[in-house]
Amino acid sequence: MMSESPVKIFQALLFLTCIVGLAIAQNNPQDYLNAHNSARAAVGVGQLRWDDRVASYAQQYAQQRMGDCNLVHSRGPYGENLAWGSADLSGVDAVKMWVNENVDYNYNSNTCAAGKVCGHYTQVVWRNSVRLGCAKVRCNNNKGTFITCNYDPPGNYVGQRPY
Repeated sequence: MMSESPVKIFQALLFLTCIVGLAIAQNNPQDYLNAHNSARAAVGVGQLRWDDRVASYAQQYAQQRMGDCNLVHSRGPYGENLAWGSADLSGVDAVKMWVNENVDYNYNSNTCAAGKVCGHYTQVVWRNSVRLGCAKVRCNNNKGTFITCNYDPPGNYVGQRPY
C-alpha cells in the first residue's frame, strides 16, 4: 500500500520537472538573447541574434578553459565577456552581472566610475554588435562554472560610445 497519494507524487514530480527545466532554460540560446536584448532595449539599441558560428567559437574556447577556468580572454576575432561562479552559475545570471555594471557607467562622459569596471556592460549594449554566441562549461574538479559570450562585430573601442 502506498503511503503517498498519487496527487502528491504527481505534484512532487511536476515540481522537480519545473526546477530542472528552469535550470536548463537559463542556459539556452534564447535566454542568453533575452537577457542581452532586454539591456539593449533599455538604451534603444537593436537586438542581437544568435549566430551558430560565434557560438561554436565560444564553445571551443570554454572547453579549453575547463581545466583551470581562469578568466583569460581568448584574444580571438570577437568581443568577449567572461564570467566564473563557484557554484552552477546560469548564463542568465552571468549576463545580469555584466549588465549590472551600468550603474557605474556615465554615458555623457563615456567613462566608468573610479575603481569600477564597465566594459562588460558596454559590450552587451554595443550598438554595432549584432551577432551573439555563448557557452557554459562546468570546471574540472568541481571548481565552478565558466561562461563566455562572444559578440560580432566586437565593441568597446576607445573614444567611442556604445550607443
